[in-house]
Amino acid sequence: MDSKLRTHNDPTGTLYLVSTPIGNFNDLSFRAVQILRDVQFIAAENAQVTRELLNHYTIETSVTTYHQLNKEEKTPVILNRLQGGHHVALVCDAGTPVIADPGAFLISEALAAGIAVSPVPGASAVIAALSVSGLSCDQFVFLGLFPQQSSARRTLVAALADETRTAVLFVSVKDLGPALDLFHPVLGERKIVAAGNMTTTNETLFRGRVPELRQTFSNSPLEGEVTVVIEGNKRTRSKRTGVRPG
Repeated sequence: MDSKLRTHNDPTGTLYLVSTPIGNFNDLSFRAVQILRDVQFIAAENAQVTRELLNHYTIETSVTTYHQLNKEEKTPVILNRLQGGHHVALVCDAGTPVIADPGAFLISEALAAGIAVSPVPGASAVIAALSVSGLSCDQFVFLGLFPQQSSARRTLVAALADETRTAVLFVSVKDLGPALDLFHPVLGERKIVAAGNMTTTNETLFRGRVPELRQTFSNSPLEGEVTVVIEGNKRTRSKRTGVRPG
């Protein structure tokens, strides 16, 4: 198969942002497989996790770690390779790089150095959960990870109170109970969808209001990280538009 790497007159390499599966290895695109084979090396959030995926596709490209703790040290090394003409793929453990994952610093530095940055789209837990939520997808806001600090949590909940758009955020299982407790007095009857283990044989999608979900999770514990989709505030929207909520 011919190389799918970009060709341009600039002697520098290209930094590819490669989306990886969020659970099911078969969701890696044909183009992503080829890019991961053709680049000179892969910068991965967790080398061991990425190597499992690469082994599944018999990809032997070398892997180096790149994450929040070593970004200051690794970024100059990666930029040097790119400026020398090497092509590099950036991946996170699951989904699209920089969406609540490392990579923003490397990308900004690469762009400042005049290096081409190219996306290789694919799986995203945000879009996957939103698409099956049954809630409005016309406008939505991604709120990232549920905060650890109590003050930041209160700020988030206050913002959700009047948010008219569908909201999406990631919540670790250990924080799911506390998050729902904070949401309860604010969200009222607004619908919530909680998605776990998406695209795997253990995929779970829970739908309901806060009390219903609280009861569900006490009987059916999840694992890992959950993608939570929250209905927008229809009452606030109707006040702004002058339309009564349906």
